[in-house]
Amino acid sequence: MSIHLKTKLSFGLIFLFIVILLFGILGIYYVNRLGNDAGLVLKNNYESLVYCNNMMKALENIRSRKDAAAEFRDNLTKQQANITEVGEKEATDELTKNFGELLANPDDSTNYPEIRESLNQISELNQMAILRKNSAAQHTAENAKLGLTILFTILTLISFTFIFNLPGIISNPIRALSEGIQEIANKNYQKRIFLKQDDEFGDLANTFNLMAQKLDEYENSNLAQIKFEKSRIETIINQMHDGIIGLDDRKSILFLNAVAEKLLGLKEKDIIGKYAPDVALKNDLMRNLLQSNEEKKELKIFADNKESYFNKDVLSVTNNEQIIGQVIVLRNITIFHELNEAKTNFIATVSHELKTPISSIKMSAQLLNDERIGSLSNEQKELSNSIVEDADRLLKITGELLNMTQVETGNIQLKIQATAPTVVVEQSVGAVRFQAQQKNIAINIHHNDPLPNVTVDAEKTAWVLINLLTNAIKFSPDSSAIDVDVYKKDNFVEFAVQDHGKGIEEKYLPKIFDRYYKVPGSFERSGTGLGLAISKEFIEAQGGEIWAQSSIGEGSRFGFKFKIA
Repeated sequence: MSIHLKTKLSFGLIFLFIVILLFGILGIYYVNRLGNDAGLVLKNNYESLVYCNNMMKALENIRSRKDAAAEFRDNLTKQQANITEVGEKEATDELTKNFGELLANPDDSTNYPEIRESLNQISELNQMAILRKNSAAQHTAENAKLGLTILFTILTLISFTFIFNLPGIISNPIRALSEGIQEIANKNYQKRIFLKQDDEFGDLANTFNLMAQKLDEYENSNLAQIKFEKSRIETIINQMHDGIIGLDDRKSILFLNAVAEKLLGLKEKDIIGKYAPDVALKNDLMRNLLQSNEEKKELKIFADNKESYFNKDVLSVTNNEQIIGQVIVLRNITIFHELNEAKTNFIATVSHELKTPISSIKMSAQLLNDERIGSLSNEQKELSNSIVEDADRLLKITGELLNMTQVETGNIQLKIQATAPTVVVEQSVGAVRFQAQQKNIAINIHHNDPLPNVTVDAEKTAWVLINLLTNAIKFSPDSSAIDVDVYKKDNFVEFAVQDHGKGIEEKYLPKIFDRYYKVPGSFERSGTGLGLAISKEFIEAQGGEIWAQSSIGEGSRFGFKFKIA
């Protein structure tokens, strides 16, 4: 059986009344104790009377007893520390002075009257204080009794008033509001609540009446116009080339457009209103769309008789900052994939076709430098050397572009086998040694013996290490050194190249392995910005990890690691 709000309020107020009653009884009880215990406050004055009495007795026996003077002195010391009344300090000081004179000449008793006078004065001051404080305490106790009695009476009357009136004041408007809400729930929008109260309940009743009026207007609005707008929106959605799926806040399916129907292989009329996760149990694409928490994800879907690519966007539908549903949009990006593939094929074709004529140009320039063909002037040799350098640069660029086409198409050809790390290092250092000698740069190799083998593609790993060494030589000052470290750490073998150039700012390091990225201020024009990006792809394709560390003025350290074979 439920307990009405009025009953609950009555119980609460009765409890409050009991608390007030106990408060009054306890207050009166403790006030009476205050009057009885007031004498404890007078402890200090009583102690002063005891000290004076002891000193008076000691003074009478000061000639006949040897310890009388010491007893007097002890009580005098206690009295000096127990001064509490006005005038008591002066009397105590006078007593101290006279006692000092007595000790200076024990046989002289002329100052006995002054000592007795001081003791009597101190005693009188403390006796008067005792009477005064006792009277004040009694007066305070009487006032407290009277005040608490009056307060207790008033609170009792107020409690009785609350018990009889407050429950009805609160429960009656609530009952009226409850009845009105029940009518609204039954779609009786003509219901109104009238409360003659200028308080929160009155405001609530006015708000309720306004809500009922708005609901009545909405109920009687032009439903045909609403349906027309709905049809127009559905037509627009169905004409879009993107797949669109609408869900409410409970993940129930609200609508599908024609493209979404085709991609899912389902009809809107068959799944409308159904719980989307239930539909996903029998539909792989729907399950994929619902399982991913990412707002954007590229999907490969067979559509239009070919493999197509779609970007998934999840849009939240909000009302007053509250999410009331979601719209999943599948954007067809197949054309962009096709264009990107065409671009990759074009770059691969052009790069491959350029390698042969560039190699021929390089070979021809090298033959021109051969003394057997004929001697060249200094200017001709410089031009020939410039042709060889430019040809080498073009060959490097075309090689990087060809490697990047492998990366983009996912056709990285790997020859994985157990390889000794020192073999990779020696091969790489040998390839760049001439380039280092041109800048008088020493390459120092540090490695532990023996080093375990790693399972890698030796050619591509050496390509990465050569690329790191080439960059280190390029950005190192003349007559400096480059350190190549190869060491075993835990279950990995790590390769690292340390230069002593100007270094790279920390803010650029996260982008250092991005395609076509060049560090601002490096003034490097001959490169493509692909070397480190290709290195990262080659290392990660073999199950390794690559990293970069650098600080301005301390050089850069690039490295990668592989698991032990």
